[in-house]
Amino acid sequence: MTMWSGVRQFVGAAAVTAGIMSAATAYAQEDTIKVGILHSLSGTMAISETTLKDTMLFLIDEQNKKGGVLGKKLEAVVVDPASDWPLFAEKARELISVNKVAAVFGCWTSVSRKSVLPVFEELDNILFYPVQYEGEESQRNVFYTGAAPNQQAIPAVDYLMNEEGVERWVLAGTDYVYPQTTNKILQAYLEAKGVAKEDIMVNYTPFGHSDWQTIVTDIKNFGSAGKKTAVVSTINGDANVPFYKELANQGIKAEDIPVVAFSVGEEELAGLDTGPLVGHLTAWNYFQSVDTPENADFIEKWKAYIKDDKRVTNDPMEAHYIGFNMWVKAVEKAGTTDPDAVIDALIGVSVPNLSGGFSSMMPNHHITKPVLIGEIQSDGQMETVWETPGLVVGDEWSDYLPDSKDLIADWRAPMSCGNFNVATGKCGGQGAN
Repeated sequence: MTMWSGVRQFVGAAAVTAGIMSAATAYAQEDTIKVGILHSLSGTMAISETTLKDTMLFLIDEQNKKGGVLGKKLEAVVVDPASDWPLFAEKARELISVNKVAAVFGCWTSVSRKSVLPVFEELDNILFYPVQYEGEESQRNVFYTGAAPNQQAIPAVDYLMNEEGVERWVLAGTDYVYPQTTNKILQAYLEAKGVAKEDIMVNYTPFGHSDWQTIVTDIKNFGSAGKKTAVVSTINGDANVPFYKELANQGIKAEDIPVVAFSVGEEELAGLDTGPLVGHLTAWNYFQSVDTPENADFIEKWKAYIKDDKRVTNDPMEAHYIGFNMWVKAVEKAGTTDPDAVIDALIGVSVPNLSGGFSSMMPNHHITKPVLIGEIQSDGQMETVWETPGLVVGDEWSDYLPDSKDLIADWRAPMSCGNFNVATGKCGGQGAN
């Protein structure tokens, strides 16, 4: 055998080996089901979203201990859209087109969700969105596991009105779509309840806003008119830290002007001196302090996974817990991860929540949830002071806005529509597939 024939044989063998290894790698890749995680790990929203990334890694790890899904292990693919709203769309496209994920769990702000909607529609994938939002939307490729306004904002206002006797209202929010639309709904709701326009003050601030002195002074002055006043807060992200500090600096106590927050939970409070906040309120669908066996088991496993006894749980974590378990159940029901089959299979799926009972995915792609009002305690936990007697169905289109009061969503055939107008009998416009 010549030297060259030996080289040829060696090269041929190497090529075959490389081919086998390449095929094995491809098989290994196909042998896992990839799950996308689209949460900000830097920027103004990292204070809230980093924990949701950790939650998804935890849930995937727990599922893999049970054998994965359809006999395959799950593989997390994590990206950082960095609180940059256009980057959310780029990263969503990367997860679906490049990483070939079966579904994506992600976003916090509504502006990030709105940014990715066209991508999920175009590429026909699934987004599980775990945070309370303004409603006025039902998209075929999105499953909304956070609260709609009737599952958080409206019950919170009812509580303040009926239990605390509030007559004047400060609607304070971060300047983007969720606070703007939620406050539009709340203003219409309050006026329908007989509240005068001059008894409603609306204020918006940018993301990351830090100088609250003037605004808090305005709130204090607004509350000095002799009528019981409350602040309904849709302030998001790290702007909450200086907001609450300024309330304390100016001596505004919960018994004088209570604040009910929709975007402050245990995770955000973990970074604050909670002393001055005791007695202020939050409205969510889950608190870490909920006393159920399911919640105790979840907290124990979470702390063991994260290896930190000080790490807390919160509402959007529970929303991911519910959404992830719904996705697993729907995939097993459909026998495939194909998004079209899973989208159809998800409707009607019911899984345990952490508050006791079961949450179900409704035909409008929203879930059933209990509503809890909590009072902030000195340890950063919430004491439940009020809750709905049962679970509330998420209302995707508000009854209090003229453009949406006649709309419903139902993604089952034959309707398959995100905004069916019951007055005209037609489907069309925003929210339709």
